[in-house]
Amino acid sequence: MKPHHLAFAAAFAVTACGPLVQIGGNAKPPQSLLVITATATPRPPGGPVKAADTIAVEIPVVPAALQTLRLPVSTSATETTYLVGADWAEQPNRQFQRLLADTITATGQPVVDVHQMNIVPARTLTGTLRDFGVDASDPLAMVVHVRYDAQLAGPRSASVALRRFETSEPVPSTAPTVVAAALNRAANRVAADVAEWVAK
Repeated sequence: MKPHHLAFAAAFAVTACGPLVQIGGNAKPPQSLLVITATATPRPPGGPVKAADTIAVEIPVVPAALQTLRLPVSTSATETTYLVGADWAEQPNRQFQRLLADTITATGQPVVDVHQMNIVPARTLTGTLRDFGVDASDPLAMVVHVRYDAQLAGPRSASVALRRFETSEPVPSTAPTVVAAALNRAANRVAADVAEWVAK
């Protein structure tokens, strides 16, 4: 058999045995994935809108502790762990961006996706999601904490509007579903405040 025929036969034998790398390794898949969703009902798009009324909502920047699908737990001012059994379906900053967009849309403000259409929005909302997890520094008074530092400006604005939005909510336990529900409520309160600020 010619050398190139041998190489083809060897490659076929390997591929016939299945993939060489198993995605996810030997780890068991999570029983469920956590998500956050807007409690406000976004208005469906309809009809033309003035470009001067549009706003774009960018994915927030996050610190390293939030660049993961895991849920951070602050145990002290200098230590962060992750909640066992808690896995986000998608990184929290991406979920929070959609929650912000849906909440702003629900107030009647047209939100555009600049990544899907060639348009320059009248204003762009950017910011940093600094906290989105559990504060367990006091085990007897655990809370979830959401903090978002927002920036709002137009493409040629001479100034930028800056504001911090944050809220906390007590959690009776660190059960993943309990924590996720509390974070969802807290995130929606922050988003509602941001939407009201943007509308002004």
